[in-house]
Amino acid sequence: MNNTHAVPILKERIRVGDDRFIEIVIWSAPMPIPPTTHGYKYRLAFVVGETCVVRYDNERGKGDHKHIGALETPYAFTTLDQLLEDFWADVGRFGG
Repeated sequence: MNNTHAVPILKERIRVGDDRFIEIVIWSAPMPIPPTTHGYKYRLAFVVGETCVVRYDNERGKGDHKHIGALETPYAFTTLDQLLEDFWADVGRFGG
């Protein structure tokens, strides 16, 4: 991450089965990561075997988006609580 003064908020890896895990990494950034307008950098992933089934992230240049399998769609970030709620809902829908 390029935002050198970002502060980790949450870093967690949760095993949900022999070949499944969920990883949640969230930082508070002093400035928004373009093109986002909020002060967070995040990566939330649900992985089965070697395949990332659900991922929410906001990489520089792309902004907030999510991946469901091979499909990438924009994500309308509002709050961290809503981000986590939406992520867990998708994990539940797609095999978590």
